[in-house]
Amino acid sequence: MKTIYLDNAATTKVDDNVVKEIEVYLTDKYGNASSTHAKGREARYALDYARDVIAKSIGAKPEEIVFTSGGTESNNFALKAVAFANRERGKHIITTKIEHDCVLNACKWLEKQGFKVTYVDVDKEGFVKPEVLEKAITKNTIIASIIHGNNEIGTIQDLKKLGEICRKHKVYLHTDACQSYTKTELNVKKQNVDLVTLNAHKIHGPKGVGALYIRTGVKIEAWQHGGGHEFKLRSGTENVPGIMGFARAVKNASSGDMKRIVKLRDKLIEGVLMIPGTMLNGPRGEKRLCNNTNFSFKYVEGEAIGGYLDAKGVCSSTGSACSSKSLEPSHVLMALGLKVEDAHGSLRLSLSKYTTDEELDYVLEILPKIIESLRKISPFSK
Repeated sequence: MKTIYLDNAATTKVDDNVVKEIEVYLTDKYGNASSTHAKGREARYALDYARDVIAKSIGAKPEEIVFTSGGTESNNFALKAVAFANRERGKHIITTKIEHDCVLNACKWLEKQGFKVTYVDVDKEGFVKPEVLEKAITKNTIIASIIHGNNEIGTIQDLKKLGEICRKHKVYLHTDACQSYTKTELNVKKQNVDLVTLNAHKIHGPKGVGALYIRTGVKIEAWQHGGGHEFKLRSGTENVPGIMGFARAVKNASSGDMKRIVKLRDKLIEGVLMIPGTMLNGPRGEKRLCNNTNFSFKYVEGEAIGGYLDAKGVCSSTGSACSSKSLEPSHVLMALGLKVEDAHGSLRLSLSKYTTDEELDYVLEILPKIIESLRKISPFSK
């Protein structure tokens, strides 16, 4: 049975060119970038090259890019290191109710350390209204963390407007851009962003590699201590093979691929919405991530749909991969105002450059039958 992979918001297939790039730095150019001999200098050159590639991709300077182990570390680093570095100025943090769990859990931990956190509401499509953000800001606010492209419902926030408000009130703006990076515009200067979380494995790069953009002038403390790597902000021997794979994945990103994925996304949305009792979660059009779809189906459980799809070779998700084993309804969908039963009946299908028309035709053929079959045995559809 052929596998149809539609869980690209959880992780992506590593591009063949990325695999080749990583292999070179595992087997040949294997030096430590901190060593001064020829092999070390070779690794340092690669590290500097990758830093430059990633910096240019978001309109930043190379020295503003700090490599990390991934999105979770970068999000924790941004929030905790900025919070403690600025605690004399204030102890108030703003985030939203639709953030990734690593942001929400970092904020909960900071609350235990004496910080106050405001979790702002979003509208029914998942957008943070500028006036809601501005109302939440106080004289003690030091940072606002707002996800750029939502991992569950694909909502793309207007960072430029939100950033203007933060700049006006001298509040740092951090954004988790793991899902949006290379899929929509991300320019730190144009969008008034101070810190940006990036990672590789959502863009056909390796797992365990990420970066944090830190604008020059942001007051931040080192959060991981050791030999003073990464501008003395993130100690630990750099993962040069992974970082070079990250850079190759960024170089591979194509606007042409994104346009093709948008067409496939819209085809999938139109087809699935033809199933009675089905609702799209999140916005439509250009304000939605090109590869994201999320549906709620009346009278059925998302876990059951996913299980039936899996049996037929289709990989899907009921929400964020980091919390999909939880029996709790998605906090993102609940923040949109969905009923608990509708949140439980959700299914996320996320695409990539490897997704084909034929694969979606197959999904659109079997999914209506799965829903119909499940509704026949559902006690709620009677």
